Amino acid sequence: MGSATTQALAASTEALAAAKGVTLETAGELFAAARLIGETSQLSGALADPAAPASARAAVITTVFSGASATVQEALAVVVAQRWSSAADLVDGIEELAIRAAASGEPSSDIESELFAVLRIVAENPELELALGSRLGDGAAKSALIERLLTGKVGAASALIVSSLVRDPRERRVRQLLSRAMRIVSAQRGRIVATVHTASPLTAEQSARLGESLSRRYGAQVSLNQVIDSSVVGGLRVQVADDVIDGSISARLADLRQKLAG
Repeated sequence: MGSATTQALAASTEALAAAKGVTLETAGELFAAARLIGETSQLSGALADPAAPASARAAVITTVFSGASATVQEALAVVVAQRWSSAADLVDGIEELAIRAAASGEPSSDIESELFAVLRIVAENPELELALGSRLGDGAAKSALIERLLTGKVGAASALIVSSLVRDPRERRVRQLLSRAMRIVSAQRGRIVATVHTASPLTAEQSARLGESLSRRYGAQVSLNQVIDSSVVGGLRVQVADDVIDGSISARLADLRQKLAG
């Protein structure tokens, strides 16, 4: 991510946070806007063109999205007023705002856990991942497929996020999309995501202790996602972004073998 995009995304996120009346409908409109802009190179190029006056870019938003809600028009106006490193970054930025809006629209839902559950379903079903990630499939059909699979299993916000992402993956893998969405939702709620690999499920008490320990270490509330992994043998392997804490027996045995071999 270029420095221009970092600053543009920060300004756009701040504007969304200050907006009133952000709902799931807002998120749906932003997803639709990202999809339309991403599918039209001429439009995305015009909106991300740093040489074009900001007023001209804003006028394009007013014309193209005249039917959108005032909240969405204002959010998009802020987005295109920024300087982005590329047109693709601008589209990604609008998509991130959509995910954040979905998280704001359902503040009581455990969206991170629901997205993680979907990620595990996809990871354990190669045929499903192939169907959702294929370049040949129709986006609307993929969206309808995942909506049918998720009916009754996740809340409205998670269903909207997943169906929107698989409809327009833009050459990204489904698991990559879901992992990014989890990070964005957690950031919106002031949390970080920790994926815990364990040989057997943690008890509620163990989860609470681990969460408290990680919160102290990283200075933020932690959302725990558990993966039952027989290769761990015993102990835990915890991953927070690129940071891996491996306290598993298998890791200690591997370290011992390396020392003996050395």
